[in-house]
Amino acid sequence: MNLNLDFSFYNWDLISNFVLKGLYFSLMLTIVATIGGIIFGTVLALMRLSGKKWLDTPATIYVNGMRSIPLVMVILWFFLLVPLLIGRPIGAEVSAVVTFIAFEAAYFSEIMRAGIQSIPRGQVHAGQALGMSYGQNMKLVVLPQAFRNMLPVLLTQTIILFQDTSLVYAIGAYDMLKGFEVAGKNFGRPIEAYLAAAVVYFVMCYALSWSVKQLHKKIAIIR
Repeated sequence: MNLNLDFSFYNWDLISNFVLKGLYFSLMLTIVATIGGIIFGTVLALMRLSGKKWLDTPATIYVNGMRSIPLVMVILWFFLLVPLLIGRPIGAEVSAVVTFIAFEAAYFSEIMRAGIQSIPRGQVHAGQALGMSYGQNMKLVVLPQAFRNMLPVLLTQTIILFQDTSLVYAIGAYDMLKGFEVAGKNFGRPIEAYLAAAVVYFVMCYALSWSVKQLHKKIAIIR
């Protein structure tokens, strides 16, 4: 089999018309899912650490349930079943955003729970001795330190999230992978398109991983 690869058809017009549109959605999905996932995940982590069974039990079931199901199945279930329940279709992009926030919250909650538990109990007791409520203690003492301790791990999970955005291809959302695919089909070069997509994903994720590693070193020095 003679594999004749030709990347000469790639130019700025092609990239701007097909790839950048998908890249914009992939980055937007990553940012929104990260912010939403951290907020929702922090709530789940606090529920699990509350010591109250009526809060801990549903949060534990949710987190363990989500972490036991492949993301692509959650994407497909939400995209196919929710329209049947509400009686009207939902867009692939909206479905992807909601699904990613709900799914990633389970992973971010475990990161935040570990971060909160890493804070010495003496600092919590000191806050209580100053008359702080549970909410004030968490907001002013525990969570800021937990975020700093877990920042490299949170960013690493965000990089994984960016890689996972390619799974929205399964419901037809126009992400970066879809942009490369459309460009390759228009020029009859699908193999080159997928190879180019792989290279771009690798370069972006490697650069981000290197940056997170440098940040981790700086945080370690500060400690």
